[in-house]
Amino acid sequence: MTRIPSKQEILDWITEHPTKAAKRDIAKAFGIKGAARIDLKRLLRELEDEGKLAKRKSSYRDANALPPVSVLQITGPDGDGDLFAKPLEWAGEGDPPRILMVMKDGEPALGAGDRVLGRLTEVKGQDYGYTARLIRQIGTNPLRILGIFKTGSEGGRILPVDKGSQKEWTVAAGATDGAKDGELVEAEQAGPKGRMGLPKARIVARLGDPTQPRAVSLIAIHQHDIPDHFPDEVIAEADAAKPAALDGREDLRHLPLITIDPWDARDHDDACCAIPNDQGGFALWVAIADVAHYVRPGSALDREARKRGNSTYFPDRVVPMLPDRLSGDLCSLHEGVERVCIAVEMQVDEAGNKVSQRFVRGLMTSPASLNYEEVQAAMDGTVNDKVAPLLDDVIRPLYACYEALKRAREKRQPLELDLPERKIVLNDEGKVIDVAFRDRLDAHKLIEEFMVLANVAAAETLVSKKSALLFRVHEEPKREKMDALRETAEAAGLTLAKGQVLKTGHLNRLLDQAADTDDAELINIATLRSMTQAYYNPENFGHFGLALQSYAHFTSPIRRYSDLIVHRALVTSHGWGDDGLTPEDEAMLAETAQAISDTERRSMVAERDTTDRYLAAFLNDRVGAVMAGRISGIAKFGVFVKLDETGADGMIPIRNLGAEYFHYDADSQTLMGADTGVVIALGTRVTVKLVEAAPVTGGLIVDLLEIDGKAMPQGKSKGRGPSPRRKMSKGKKKAAKTARKVKRTRK
Repeated sequence: MTRIPSKQEILDWITEHPTKAAKRDIAKAFGIKGAARIDLKRLLRELEDEGKLAKRKSSYRDANALPPVSVLQITGPDGDGDLFAKPLEWAGEGDPPRILMVMKDGEPALGAGDRVLGRLTEVKGQDYGYTARLIRQIGTNPLRILGIFKTGSEGGRILPVDKGSQKEWTVAAGATDGAKDGELVEAEQAGPKGRMGLPKARIVARLGDPTQPRAVSLIAIHQHDIPDHFPDEVIAEADAAKPAALDGREDLRHLPLITIDPWDARDHDDACCAIPNDQGGFALWVAIADVAHYVRPGSALDREARKRGNSTYFPDRVVPMLPDRLSGDLCSLHEGVERVCIAVEMQVDEAGNKVSQRFVRGLMTSPASLNYEEVQAAMDGTVNDKVAPLLDDVIRPLYACYEALKRAREKRQPLELDLPERKIVLNDEGKVIDVAFRDRLDAHKLIEEFMVLANVAAAETLVSKKSALLFRVHEEPKREKMDALRETAEAAGLTLAKGQVLKTGHLNRLLDQAADTDDAELINIATLRSMTQAYYNPENFGHFGLALQSYAHFTSPIRRYSDLIVHRALVTSHGWGDDGLTPEDEAMLAETAQAISDTERRSMVAERDTTDRYLAAFLNDRVGAVMAGRISGIAKFGVFVKLDETGADGMIPIRNLGAEYFHYDADSQTLMGADTGVVIALGTRVTVKLVEAAPVTGGLIVDLLEIDGKAMPQGKSKGRGPSPRRKMSKGKKKAAKTARKVKRTRK
């Protein structure tokens, strides 16, 4: 029979463990299970009624003791000049305890009435009960507002950019920061409601013309409701975090776990090393920051991370999933600093097959934080001073392991899309100065392959342990999508076989046919568009694109909540601690999967919209320029052209195609001129003139000048574009059929 602790035992335990005082923590500490939890709940309620415990959210604390981190109000200095405060929340007997503020040089001057978050230490034998060190002054993390400033007789107002907000903010004359009428501004809440019930704001940044590049990402953030402001309690939890020690973990500090990231990366959440063995294979280690140690289930940090779902990346800023104290510091595997991690050791044989794996919770120290370019340069013969000591013993084994994994990858045949990735290059003022295409180095591919293997290992391990988790699911394409891709391939003179079970290998053969031809980019884009969108699910439906049966995201818990769930599942399944996957987490897995799949799509749309706006701003001063491109999309209302130089998509409205009537064929994705018989199809080379670039919307309008090097013919029809009242004659239908045949065989 389960022994129920006495009230005093419960109070003593809570006093000793103030940060672990949820009901489930208390139950676990005393071994209370099943029906005995009802008796524990009764005892806790009685302690509340007696005033000996106070419940704060889901946790209990001694009503006569303050939590280690509390919100305090400064009461002012005493006669000796010592600064004191009082707790804003006090449920104990008598007056609240006095708290001595212990201030450091450089911290802000505090006065009576100021509110702060403080870290408390109880003291005995003094006329005050606690000392407090400043974590953050409340008000230094205020609500932020982005909007258009409108001047008025006594300051002005801010009209929020967010379409969903009808609330205006009033700005006092002394709080405008010199903003001009019509400027985009960033402001922060400055106090309670003012005249006419409007809340007050203080302008903290003038962003200038709302059509200028610097404003683009901020507009996207607000339009897509991406949370970019951390609540005070979230910041307080992050600021209160301390570096973790070895404390029962496996010591991995002897391993040369290096990080390889973009040159401008601020956080490093994955590290790797490969150690050759006597059989021609490798022990491949992948270590990932132990975010689960810092972001506990049910905490303010956890709730905010789940709400955000992921970090969102823009050319000029990142909206992180976690505060910088974690993402850029304690959860970042910085060079030469001890960091806790969850690591997987994978044995890889000579043929590149993963033959075994084991996960550990460890402590590591990375000997170096490197970037892709310097690592690749070293392998190509240009070695800098930082890489030189690591080249033979660390870098070369990584590449040798990658070469082995490539052999296994070739057998597996994941989808091998070859699509250039654009990079928007900004100057210090936020203006686009270049649109470059990122190089795909072996250093990039190496890290990607290691991360895929680690993700597979995590999924397989959790499946074998019958643990709940979130899978990364990618279902095979729909039949109608494959039929459309087949049409596009045939129009380019290529073949995609039908009548068989679709595998990624079939699509790779199509991509190989198109490689090094003018249609390569078209076929890659069309193949990508034929794919379903990957998503998260507690049920495993496999990953079609990677040709894998089980796949889960494990390698980026700093920026993806899905990975944090997988980390917690590993903690629970291995019995590593009390910060693993909780029953509440498990019960909400389906809901969490849907929520973070939605936030991922939200970020993708916001990032794409921002890129479009930056490209429109970049091309704004080139209106009238003639550019080369390729038809990338066809619809009833117009034609889309992907411009060669920047990869931007311009649109030709159907009314601008010429004087003749164009027939739209949805099956073949073509437009055909009723008079001239000219066929506009996907992949057609064109020359266009830029006639409009709108940075606010990201829209580009172009005029069609040439098709396949020939001037755009002009038909005789007076009407433009498709009309439901106009029908093709038999002769024109025959011409259309002939034109499509010509298009399919023109190669």
